[in-house]
Amino acid sequence: MPAIALMFNALVWGLSWWPFRQFQAAGLHPLWTTVTLYVISLAVISLSHRPAWREFVRTPALWLVMLAAGMSNTAFNWGVALGDVVRVVLLFYLMPLWALLLARLILGERLSALAGLRMLLALGGAAIVLMPAGGGLPWPASLADYLGLAGGFSFALNNVMLRREAASSSHARALAMFCGGVVVAGLAATVMAGVGFIAWPSLAGPGWLLPLAGMAVLFFLSNISLQFGAARLPANVTAIVMLVEVPVAAASALWWGGGSLDLKTALGGLCIVAAAMLAALERHNSR
Repeated sequence: MPAIALMFNALVWGLSWWPFRQFQAAGLHPLWTTVTLYVISLAVISLSHRPAWREFVRTPALWLVMLAAGMSNTAFNWGVALGDVVRVVLLFYLMPLWALLLARLILGERLSALAGLRMLLALGGAAIVLMPAGGGLPWPASLADYLGLAGGFSFALNNVMLRREAASSSHARALAMFCGGVVVAGLAATVMAGVGFIAWPSLAGPGWLLPLAGMAVLFFLSNISLQFGAARLPANVTAIVMLVEVPVAAASALWWGGGSLDLKTALGGLCIVAAAMLAALERHNSR
């Protein structure tokens, strides 16, 4: 059941780009959709575990978890709705590289030879994915590319901070993450709508409210599944199962017209996924 729960979470996130694009076409920007999705999760945990708010307010480190989780959701959800899903997901999964560097900086973890190898693999894969077709420097080519990179970095920071704050209750940590999805995405959307960069929230008709509510419930169940599975399986197994999101997102994007896959992107993607696999194996060997 824990593995099935993690697979469900990976499936939801791997397919999430499609409903985000549908809501965007109906008039609701991905940032407003993100706020709506996490309002339900935040309300549920606020009502069921009210003491979590007290712990959250008294623990400044959890405020950083809130910001990191919010930035991760904001960047990823916007990125997959805006650009090539395959590229965005691959760039997002550079997160083991960022986690390695952040763990060294924040947790004081030592860098091993295997860590150096996966750094080279991840950086090489990113360079291949970002290499322009006509040659030149491997640099992000679009806002979606930047969002994929920012989302992965923020998610890595979120994970490292959760490890640092392992003594905090699971409810307070979950509250921080759900609160981030509402606050960060909400502030970003409000500022950008205020300057005219994106539209204020609207939907083509009331018929869209039911699928929006259904997606919010689905995201809540996905987060519960992640917490259930990750708490019952070794970290390396969790990391490997979560990688299912990559082929799910790539296959669905190729099938439904949300992205493309050329030889260059495929080779770079293999390097990035291999680096993530090595990260999982290193955690297993160090147990």
